[in-house]
Amino acid sequence: MFMGISKMKITTIHSGNFKLDGGAMFGVVPKQLWHNLNPADDKNLCNWAMRCLLIQSENRNILIDTGIGNKQSEKFFSHYHLNGDYSLDVSLNNAGLTPQDITDVILTHLHFDHCGGAVKEVDGELVPYFENAQYYVTQEQWDSAMNPNPREKASFLKENFEPLAKHNKVQFVRQGDKIAGVIDIHVFYGHTNGMICPLINLPDGKKLFYAADLFPSSAHLKPHFVMAYDIAPLKTMEERSKINELGSQESWWYFYEHDLKVEISQIALNEKGQPEVLNPTLLSEVFI
Repeated sequence: MFMGISKMKITTIHSGNFKLDGGAMFGVVPKQLWHNLNPADDKNLCNWAMRCLLIQSENRNILIDTGIGNKQSEKFFSHYHLNGDYSLDVSLNNAGLTPQDITDVILTHLHFDHCGGAVKEVDGELVPYFENAQYYVTQEQWDSAMNPNPREKASFLKENFEPLAKHNKVQFVRQGDKIAGVIDIHVFYGHTNGMICPLINLPDGKKLFYAADLFPSSAHLKPHFVMAYDIAPLKTMEERSKINELGSQESWWYFYEHDLKVEISQIALNEKGQPEVLNPTLLSEVFI
């Protein structure tokens, strides 16, 4: 139990790894420029984390994103080659919590690898996985997921989020909103319409930026390393540049959801104004 923000605690929640095509993850960037950053196998697949974040403050247990979940078909999962030793349940248990203990879930966006764990199947019915939690998403993202464009249609699986609305668990947030007095909502439009990247304000003055798919990995700090999945690549580049300027000025720590090797880092802008990884390490080494 946490009696005030001075007792705030943050913990990495690993939900497992999956594989995606390297070309899709790096877009038009030639393979020779990204292969050493995240080597691909003989099928051009790179391994990626699905790293969620737990923030415990006062009486709140707040989870950011939920991974891919476990309710999809074997055929579906076969496309993504799930691997690793962790799952959402295992990691929550390691943190001393059950799904019933989670009070709030921030869904950065509704692509299946970020919100699949938000819903579970019980006796043939789809219900919220975190039954005592309120789920936060932007109105723009919800509308995009409910009426997907052809480019994103395969990423929005309605069984991952429709049951949340059915059970009155959805609350819409906007740019500038604050959750639990410590999490600032920042909204972006390059990767998908209305994606949230929360900024967590620590009692000691440190700031942790949950980068979601704005910066899926530290390799994507470079503005032009844009994923083929992004609906507005030029917007992504613009948004990245603005955040990198602010993050470098204020010494933010970036939390990478998909980077298999680098969990968090700071950044610095070199003499050409390009971002470089600074102090890559584990969350637990900086945020105790």
